[in-house]
Amino acid sequence: MATTAGPAAGQLALPDLATPVGETLGRIERSLEPAEALTGKLNSAARDLAQQRLRRIDRLVRANPASVDRDRDGQPARKGELLIVDPAPEAMSAASKAGFAMLGEERLEELGVSVLRVAVPDAMSLAAAQRTLARLLPGAKIAADTLHFQSGTLDAAGKDTPAARMTPIDAPVGMIDGGPSSVIGVEQMRGFAAGAPSPSDHGTAVASLLHHAGVRHILAADVYGSDPAGGNALAIARALDWLIGRGARVVSISLVGPQNALLGKAVAAAQRRGVMLVAAVGNDGPSAPPAFPASYPGVLAVTATDGRNRALIEAGRASHLDYAAPGADMLALNAAGKAVRVRGTSFAVPFVAARAAAAGPAGRARLDAEAVDLGPRGADTTYGRGLVCGACRRVK
Repeated sequence: MATTAGPAAGQLALPDLATPVGETLGRIERSLEPAEALTGKLNSAARDLAQQRLRRIDRLVRANPASVDRDRDGQPARKGELLIVDPAPEAMSAASKAGFAMLGEERLEELGVSVLRVAVPDAMSLAAAQRTLARLLPGAKIAADTLHFQSGTLDAAGKDTPAARMTPIDAPVGMIDGGPSSVIGVEQMRGFAAGAPSPSDHGTAVASLLHHAGVRHILAADVYGSDPAGGNALAIARALDWLIGRGARVVSISLVGPQNALLGKAVAAAQRRGVMLVAAVGNDGPSAPPAFPASYPGVLAVTATDGRNRALIEAGRASHLDYAAPGADMLALNAAGKAVRVRGTSFAVPFVAARAAAAGPAGRARLDAEAVDLGPRGADTTYGRGLVCGACRRVK
């Protein structure tokens, strides 16, 4: 691991969470307050970010009553549907006697995972149905089709600015996100949601950063489209299965959500196939629950730094942290092809994915050798094992 002088000791002013993140967090670095006052503000900001996450979920559920419901853990998920992972032959028979109807069964061949979709009985909430099915099928892996959210923001305005690319990387890289627009020449793209593939700002930004970091062959899976319940676990598992079949051995996932039995099994199966998954820790602050898929064992969990190599104050957390990469004070392309300012752990992920693809079979050992140690000496919970692709930040 390379070393350098640590960044300045913390980000000292806090965002006004009532205004857009990109407009306010840039003021963090310009305050020099006493440590005691700073600690209080940091704790307050962490609580505010966690509460903001809960309010966002509540708004989503209330705005989409026909499509989104809460599972037994209070997480947003596709309404009226549950998933049984690798079901036993007798599972559907037992479920049907309790009023659950079969919606379909499919095999994700590349992953070697089977999924049975069952409809929730009329007048039963998703949470109640999940508890009922768990009692009927003890030992079965039952999951709600939980939703995952993108982990970054883009400014609305932009400009036409050509950007130089880094050294070309020939290994294909998959991305699971919204759809990139035609301004980024992806090699293949497929949709896994209603209305997908469809151009999106977030997906285009992620693809543009992969391209900027040197990736020549991008395989894009759109799991959002126009579906209010887009970004669900089944769509992500299907996307991962498709990407493996197309030869991706590194997959960039700038999404966060709760732990899910289907997605956990799909991630483990992909890793057995030699696929390296790179995922964001999210932007809900250090008080948020651990973010998935970043928290699944073996996934490269990525946080983000600003232009002065300081960890973003809004960065979330995972059960482990591997690397940091640039994620603020930089530009990416939106769906219209304009260069816009971006901020969030979403935009650090494609840089680490690109370097993982360049590393090839050397994998983590090469990434560790490239990583620049920030903060306390050695691996830590703020920067992981160091900053990767620090020169990848696009600033003009």
